[in-house]
Amino acid sequence: MTEKTKQRLAYIDWMRGLACVLMFQTHCYDSWLSSRARASKFFMWSQLGGTLPAPLFLFLAGVSFALVTDKLRQRGATANDVARRTMRRGAEIFGLGLLFRGQEFVLGQPWAPWSDLLRVDILNMIGFSMLLMGLVCRAIAAGETEAPAGAQLGLVRRRAKNIVAALAAALFIALVTPPVWTTWRPRPPWLPWFLESYINGVHIFGAPQPWLFPIFPWAAFAFVGLAVGFVLLTGWARCHEASALALMAVGGAMVAALAGWLDAQPRQFYAVYDFWHTSPNFFFLRIGVLLAILFGSYAWCRWGLGQWGFSPLVQMGQTSLLVYWVHIEFVYGRFSILPKRSMNIPGATLGLLGIFLSMLLLSIARARLKGRGAEVLAWFRRPVRAD
Repeated sequence: MTEKTKQRLAYIDWMRGLACVLMFQTHCYDSWLSSRARASKFFMWSQLGGTLPAPLFLFLAGVSFALVTDKLRQRGATANDVARRTMRRGAEIFGLGLLFRGQEFVLGQPWAPWSDLLRVDILNMIGFSMLLMGLVCRAIAAGETEAPAGAQLGLVRRRAKNIVAALAAALFIALVTPPVWTTWRPRPPWLPWFLESYINGVHIFGAPQPWLFPIFPWAAFAFVGLAVGFVLLTGWARCHEASALALMAVGGAMVAALAGWLDAQPRQFYAVYDFWHTSPNFFFLRIGVLLAILFGSYAWCRWGLGQWGFSPLVQMGQTSLLVYWVHIEFVYGRFSILPKRSMNIPGATLGLLGIFLSMLLLSIARARLKGRGAEVLAWFRRPVRAD
């Protein structure tokens, strides 16, 4: 990538780094605060902020997927080749999710139950969402005649079709989520619990769990990101990027306002309405917030301090998978740096600062050691290449 392109897309890494920081504070306060501290409004607001990291990671996975897919097609790759390369990366991340669960199971002995190996976590859903996005993009290209490399008309049409398909998939997932969690549940013996868990996060508890990451509703965030990514690749958006992102933020605010109005209505469409976990209204509200953050990240990196020298958030955003993997063990795992469920708010905040600085140093070390015997760490960052 040229330096201009890297500069233009730095806000994507900055946004991913912001997701890491929000994730750190959510996990640290949840793991370390005492019962008394957990009863405070401070803890309530910290956990409300915790509703954003997972949507941010999935949304940005969709944006990145669109950028890579489009670049591959512009360089003449066939639809099958694009699908193979992108879906292979999705399978790799899904495999990493399984590996991560295996690591946590081993380190959690003798207390961790074997069922933890089959828990649907965020890495599993990022990888699975990439597989789904690959299938949708391949289906869009199935009826097309392969155009010569760089054929603009074909690219424009394909982007438009991908935008429509991605939005349709996101809308379908969001609207179907409430019944899939309740009246339309694919219960055993139709599906065993470890497969049903990928549909609604039931795991072993007999009812869907809001702290897991099933396809419904989480994959919808990735498909919205996919649509946004293809919008950013249109000719007008490339020439008027700030205006395009500002319009998305305005549109997101309108969608969020509509979702709030619908939630306030005395009658709801669904027989079982759960705003915080399955409601499409909460999904649309978070989409509005994500689009506002997207524009804010762009503005910060273009006109603010985001690109004035070294940016910790950009740095961590470039190694988000690695810092996610490592920080979990030092917050929730056997090697937690503070005693769990026993700290006051100032003490946990100092621990949060320690986690932030240590993960930043880890990210810097990963960047500095690239190509110097750090192949294992490099694998955590290896993207799908468009060359």
